[in-house]
Amino acid sequence: MTAPSGRARTLVRVFTQRFTSTRRGARLARQLALVELHAWGFPESTAFSADAGLLVAELAANAVRHGRVPGRDFELKLTLLEELLRIEVSDARRDRRPVLRPHAYEAEAGYGLRLVDAVAADWGVTDRVIGKTVWAELPRRRPPAGSV
Repeated sequence: MTAPSGRARTLVRVFTQRFTSTRRGARLARQLALVELHAWGFPESTAFSADAGLLVAELAANAVRHGRVPGRDFELKLTLLEELLRIEVSDARRDRRPVLRPHAYEAEAGYGLRLVDAVAADWGVTDRVIGKTVWAELPRRRPPAGSV
């Protein structure tokens, strides 16, 4: 993996899991992501885990709400690098790409990507053979000494 600056990124850990394209699957994705981050040395009480949990929750909810194809799961992938955590959520709908919309006064929906944009250092969408992957990157804060 190469960073935008051209220097190589060092892989530390990877977690990949498929979930049913349901609200329950989206909640489970967030919960398992937090469990995995805790195992990697980032307790749930840290700002890093809170931000990562928010990103996973929003991306998974969008995959369920806008990327669902009956009978198809969505996939969560966490990639921990030395300098950042990359969160990827893949679904089966390439035609429904996320769009960051301007703020709408008193809107009841449409805030998910605004939250992702505010919390993540960078985010985007890549096509897959079937579907798409929406990714977000969160700068890594150093874990306590002796972990990861």
